[in-house]
Amino acid sequence: MGTRRLGVALAAALVISVIVTSFFYIRITRAQAGDRPKTKRVVAAAVLLQPGAPVTADKLTEISWPENVPMDGLIEKKEEVAGHSLMYAVAAHQPVLRRDLAVGSSLGLAARIPDGMRASAVKTNEVMNVAGFIFPGARVDVLVTVKAENNTSTTTRTVLQNVQVLSTGTKTDPDPSGKPENVTVVTLLVTPEDSQKLALAQNQGTIQFALRNGGDSANPEMPGIDMAELTGSRQASVEPAKPKRVATVSKAAEIVAKQPSEYVVETVASGKVTVATFPLNVQ
Repeated sequence: MGTRRLGVALAAALVISVIVTSFFYIRITRAQAGDRPKTKRVVAAAVLLQPGAPVTADKLTEISWPENVPMDGLIEKKEEVAGHSLMYAVAAHQPVLRRDLAVGSSLGLAARIPDGMRASAVKTNEVMNVAGFIFPGARVDVLVTVKAENNTSTTTRTVLQNVQVLSTGTKTDPDPSGKPENVTVVTLLVTPEDSQKLALAQNQGTIQFALRNGGDSANPEMPGIDMAELTGSRQASVEPAKPKRVATVSKAAEIVAKQPSEYVVETVASGKVTVATFPLNVQ
């Protein structure tokens, strides 16, 4: 009888323990669910999407995006992306943003040109393209070397700074392994005004690229340099000093101009004040 009662008591304790544990588990789960941020479904790349070609629906997917993490340009419908070309590559499982979409029906390299910008091609060689280490997406300065009309002086000047490279040859994306490649044409992303400067620089002189650090966005003043400055043969002109005599005469004239033309004598005698004025002759 005692053994039976003990078994019943253990069974009851087990049931109560399960009930209490389940109760607290449900409450904790609900509390954690309440603390989770709300999400929404947004369009993302199912695979790596390359720029220039229209995106098909099978290369798109949807991912959950937390509403408390704002990001401009999120897209919620696949129809707004499918059939459009991209300006920039989008990695797999990354959201596709409106700024990634090319305007209109642009394809190929044209799809990567933002509104108001231009793509300008420059002939290059192994020296100009820094031994093949200029890749699409790199940043460069453009230098031009020109000769004077009488061929007596040669000047090098930086005409453009921090310009983005759109393509090297026919490639719009860098080699994944970073392998250098010598090409004959480099295409730069420039403003319409800078495209004119670039065309003039190609026709009137020799162009050289200077590769920049990708994180360096400074545009310092870059005055041109000619051969005389490079060799140090230019002599600075010295302005002759003015004669000190001129300064001395000018100072004396100033002193004379400040002297009075007459003087006054005041006399007091027996309580009477007498004032007399006399002219002052300056020789």
